Amino acid sequence: MSDLAFSCFTLNGADAQKFLQGQVTLHVERLEGNTTRYTAICDLKGRIHFGLWLKKVTPESFEIVVTQDQAEEFAKHIRKFGAFSKMKLEEAGTVFPCLEGDSTRFTENSTDLVTWQLQAIEQGQAWINQTTEHEFQPQELRLHQREGVHYDKGCYLGQEIVARLWFKAKPKHWLHLVQGAGEVPAPAAKLHNDVQVVNSIAVEGGYKALVVAKPTALEELGLTVLPLPEALNGDVARPQ
Repeated sequence: MSDLAFSCFTLNGADAQKFLQGQVTLHVERLEGNTTRYTAICDLKGRIHFGLWLKKVTPESFEIVVTQDQAEEFAKHIRKFGAFSKMKLEEAGTVFPCLEGDSTRFTENSTDLVTWQLQAIEQGQAWINQTTEHEFQPQELRLHQREGVHYDKGCYLGQEIVARLWFKAKPKHWLHLVQGAGEVPAPAAKLHNDVQVVNSIAVEGGYKALVVAKPTALEELGLTVLPLPEALNGDVARPQ
């Protein structure tokens, strides 16, 4: 994905926190200052429309990073839904990712995108771009295990479906890290009816990828399932 790039926005104003609380899947009011979390804005079907890295500077000032191919659509969405809120969205320019510990941070200084992609994939840090929007539910990407979705907050877009899947159902497909041989599959590609690629990258002898899959389908394909970090190793379903 040589065309991968990231755009940073600032959202400032008295209503910024209240507005975001009604948009994203995480609990914005509880987000610690200067902490970056990957979260999502869903569509009405409970699937991720925009994936975004959210950083709270103060309750009236936020930094938001999205993939550059989603930037224009994201800005339109915020201005449409926030038309009557006391806040202002401004594009701050291109930023570059780097992994610090188990989280991604962004800087204005150029970084090696290929290195970051491989590290993010190995850490189970799936990201959404224009190709994969409207494809996956937050739980399928293990966002709740990364503090990117909370089930004890108020309403947001798609919340009814996201909550129902958590409280009344168990997902059949969820995020796995796999290694395979041959050509690198494209994001959103289906390797099987029950295996869909989220992110992928070439490695020696083949590729590594994050896929949303049913475990039995991965066995059928003969893919090597690699371990994810401990925090993402647990059952994605709600503890009974």
